[in-house]
Amino acid sequence: MTAARSGRVRPARITDLAAVGELSRLSHPPQADGHVRVGGGGRDGSRDAGDPPTRSLGLPVTASHVSVFSLFRMPLGAFQPHDQVYVYEEDGRLAGLARVERDSSRDEWTVVELDAIDHGDAGDIRFRLVQHLLRDGSRRGAARFHVACADRGGNVELFMQAGFARYGEETILFRPPGPRFPALRSIDTEALGIRPATAQDALELSRLYRGVTPAPVARLEGYRLPDWEHLRDRSSVPRTSLTPILRFADVEAYVQEGEAPGGLAAMLQLGVAKEQQPHYMRVLALPGHDPSALIRYGLALIGRHGGASRATEGRHQHGVMSCVRTYESPIERRFEEQGLESIATVSLLLKEAFVRVAEPSLVPAI
Repeated sequence: MTAARSGRVRPARITDLAAVGELSRLSHPPQADGHVRVGGGGRDGSRDAGDPPTRSLGLPVTASHVSVFSLFRMPLGAFQPHDQVYVYEEDGRLAGLARVERDSSRDEWTVVELDAIDHGDAGDIRFRLVQHLLRDGSRRGAARFHVACADRGGNVELFMQAGFARYGEETILFRPPGPRFPALRSIDTEALGIRPATAQDALELSRLYRGVTPAPVARLEGYRLPDWEHLRDRSSVPRTSLTPILRFADVEAYVQEGEAPGGLAAMLQLGVAKEQQPHYMRVLALPGHDPSALIRYGLALIGRHGGASRATEGRHQHGVMSCVRTYESPIERRFEEQGLESIATVSLLLKEAFVRVAEPSLVPAI
């Protein structure tokens, strides 16, 4: 790393809005069809010829880049604590941006944007941004730091150098707007054992999650029973690479009962789109259980909410996105059968800010 650089990392200010928006635009140019983009350009990684090269996390984002509402939680210029934004300033210009989504209920920070204009020193700029947000997060009581990124442009190596551990991969799937959604009346939820999730399902949801998730991953993510009790109110559990990015007008959760009395075979979480963003689906299913009917039911519910926004009908329609982790396969094939296609694969990394110690226990006296 170059020690002689004169730039500095600082919190973003309202006066930085135009420069921050431009930097984010360069790193996240809109897809030609206006619906979804995979980091670094379009699906082929292209960008405008006149734009300077940049480095970003490479996550799929919506066509609109950083907006006033998503970045600064306007109006009235009120900078709310949920998003923490840092910039790298050098010679009066902004050359780097880091944006963090904060989950105050679980004391977790998620890096959702890390951009730098690349004139041969983007790696140094991004590393300094990461180091700064880690120090600041530790002072503010963050217990874990998360990030999801495409495995290119030095992303994974950068975070591992900062102390992150890679613990999984996710396939991101997208259903473009246009195709008709399944009819809700054609699905017999009672016969299929599908019903809304309740707070009383928390224990069985936790068991379902642990039946699907490898023990090391479950230990790292550290979900508690209260997290499952509020599944219908929160989008951050179960975590995916998209939950910190997407903004939902409503979150719904459903379960599918298994053969054993009281046991659950699968879970469905729906995020109803807000503004121009796509709808969101998350499915967990026990090995050997076919979640096709549950996925179809989720799409039918989205169709009931409206695949197109009335305010923007004819100009923009909501697609549907989902995430499937590698150890959850072959659920991604069930999604593909319902019209979703794979658009990206991202790596999941985590850094814990606390030190795990063994709990004291009684031992036989000698």
